[in-house]
Amino acid sequence: MKSKAISILNDVLGPVMRGPSSSHTAGSFHIGALARALLGDELASATFVFDPGGSLAEVYRQQGSDLGFAAGMMGWTITDDRFSQALRLAAEQGLSITFAVEPLPDADHPNTVEIRMASRGGRRLCAVAKSIGGGAVVFTRVAGWPVHLTGDAHEVLVVLDEVDGAEQAVRKLLAQDGQVMGQVSRLVQGGEVLLYARRQAALDVGIGTEVEALPGVSAVWSATPIFFVRRGKPLFSSAAEMVALAEERDCSLGQVALAYESALLGISEDEVLDEIARRFEVMRRAVHRGLGEDLPPMQLLRPSARQVYQAEAEGRTAIGGIHTRAAARSMAVMHVNGGAGVVCAAPTAGSAGVIPGVVVTLAEEGRGNFPRLDRERAALALLAASAVGLVTATRATFAAEVAGCQVEITASGAMAAAAVIEAAGGSARQATGAAAIVFQNTMGLICDLVQGIVEIPCHTRNAVAASGAFVCADLILGGYVNPIPLDETIDAVYAVGQMLPRELKCTALGGLALTPSALAMGRVGE
Repeated sequence: MKSKAISILNDVLGPVMRGPSSSHTAGSFHIGALARALLGDELASATFVFDPGGSLAEVYRQQGSDLGFAAGMMGWTITDDRFSQALRLAAEQGLSITFAVEPLPDADHPNTVEIRMASRGGRRLCAVAKSIGGGAVVFTRVAGWPVHLTGDAHEVLVVLDEVDGAEQAVRKLLAQDGQVMGQVSRLVQGGEVLLYARRQAALDVGIGTEVEALPGVSAVWSATPIFFVRRGKPLFSSAAEMVALAEERDCSLGQVALAYESALLGISEDEVLDEIARRFEVMRRAVHRGLGEDLPPMQLLRPSARQVYQAEAEGRTAIGGIHTRAAARSMAVMHVNGGAGVVCAAPTAGSAGVIPGVVVTLAEEGRGNFPRLDRERAALALLAASAVGLVTATRATFAAEVAGCQVEITASGAMAAAAVIEAAGGSARQATGAAAIVFQNTMGLICDLVQGIVEIPCHTRNAVAASGAFVCADLILGGYVNPIPLDETIDAVYAVGQMLPRELKCTALGGLALTPSALAMGRVGE
């Protein structure tokens, strides 16, 4: 399992981003932003190198990784309206951004990238990073030093001569304001020492200048957080512990997830609820935009969610009902995502339609014996969904490049089923049971996106997962008792995912992607 405590706001329900891919678009943006900060000088050029055996080498253009890297390097926000023009505008500003495919010795993940940067002032820096799913990233090397930078703290690295005697002075300066989290890490390599501090607040500029002036100090790199800073400790690390705590406190899954996130980030429960509610409004806007007529163009598909929604309303579908309306809303979000519109990854951009499809439906319609969800109940439903997501991220991954679509769209379906249970007033045990049977019934789902584009079969898979979330919730609420717990189910999902060949994990080299129709398909507007 992961050593880092998973945060709902950092790792599960978000980021708010432009589509189409959280791993390839948002993750690339975050890597670009962190690399820019580490360089610490005005950027002149950057080359991003991908290993030929990885996923980025195959799909970095189709999934907007090139735009994400460029936008991050230029210091934009990820939702900037200029996002699609990032490469052109970088060139106009004299910033050289290039891409290469070469064997990388550190490529132990399909989304590994080496960044080679130069500043206008002559500074050079090489770093290695990975996009690990859902927009999360980790830097594993900086200037040849092994590191573990995750963007959820103010991170400071200092290189100094091992025998010069300045180490204690550096340590004192880094920690004198009491903002260092944990211990300052120390590495020794080739007669030099690397000191690495994770801090709750940025190092004062004056203190930074003092550190740089100390004898023997040869480099100082720092980066501000791109996520919420983790200040506390998690309340649980497994579904079993999560359910036990909810039962001990006699609260729902959403409520125990709220307590978890407040404790982990060191912020109030009201602050967590406010941020969850803000992200829900992003989801709602994406639903409404996707059901409208003025949509950003996609690459392969033409919008159909509005037609499905209208057909259901007019009784022109075979069965219809809340399942179909949720499915249509889910596809609507994916239409926005496919056109590089603004969505909230949940837990990834490729699965960003499922949870909005379900929770917006419950908020705008209600169902059966419970009314429409108000702001707080919608937030608690999203927190219940996120509780399942944080267990998935802790025990497995959200990266289809690692474990297939079963950890993206299937995960979002499992999360949505927990949200339905929460909205219906069910227990934490019931919510995790519903999530488990979603996983159990779509285990082994491959990632075979046609032409490397997050549209086919992603859009209809989101729709089916949204519909299925209601079915699995009803099975549990109706009396089915899940015999294989969520923790064990997720472990099995991860094991199956690692057995899948590379061709079936986000490379567009297998499955539907190799069918004659998929290969012959032209782009919209051609």
